[in-house]
Amino acid sequence: MLNQIILAFSQGAETLAQAATEAAVTEEAGEITVSVWELAQRGGWIMAVLGLMSVIAVYIFIERFLMIRRATKEDKNFMNNIRDFMHNGRLESAMDLCKTTNSPIARMIQKGLSRIGKPLNDINAAIENVGNLEVARLEKNVATLATIASIAPMIGFLGTVIGMVRAFYDMSMAGNNIDIGLLSAGIYQAMVTTVGGLIVGIIGYVLYNILVARIEKMVFLLEARASEFMDVLYEPAS
Repeated sequence: MLNQIILAFSQGAETLAQAATEAAVTEEAGEITVSVWELAQRGGWIMAVLGLMSVIAVYIFIERFLMIRRATKEDKNFMNNIRDFMHNGRLESAMDLCKTTNSPIARMIQKGLSRIGKPLNDINAAIENVGNLEVARLEKNVATLATIASIAPMIGFLGTVIGMVRAFYDMSMAGNNIDIGLLSAGIYQAMVTTVGGLIVGIIGYVLYNILVARIEKMVFLLEARASEFMDVLYEPAS
């Protein structure tokens, strides 16, 4: 009896080992490595469009990010020097400092200095106009990045529809001789373009929000320095 039990356990262990080996062989045989380039080729011209859009999005982000970062760099002593020059009546020195400082804040303050002697409301309006122009410069091509983030998923879905149409067309032409390999090309295209469109859209949306946050920070700095400059103008009258 004991020998039969041992024999049963031995046979069970052999069966499990054999099943595990077969599963490992099947898994190894079924493993497929697909490169990104092959996926792009399977997606057709839709993937080429998405690839171009992704390159444009990355280029816009890098170019705008570097420009905004340069614009937000501020000399902490700039406004203190402007205040000292104005209190001492050295407006020309203040103007020269603004001209030698390449930043949106300096250009905005320079415009305010050029309007000194006119009503304060006019000076404030001139500063606000320059500030709006500087913000518009920073926002250049940001709308294009937002557009790419919005339409990339839709273009991917367009590729999905095209792929499904292709699959059903192949089914109609095959008649009763429907083969899974015949349908795989259209379904493959449909799935690949969907994934590609979503990836480009998500990346574009993240990059767009990063730029928007940077621009909002710059707007806050411009508003703060404009208020500080106007306070300096009010100080002599107080």
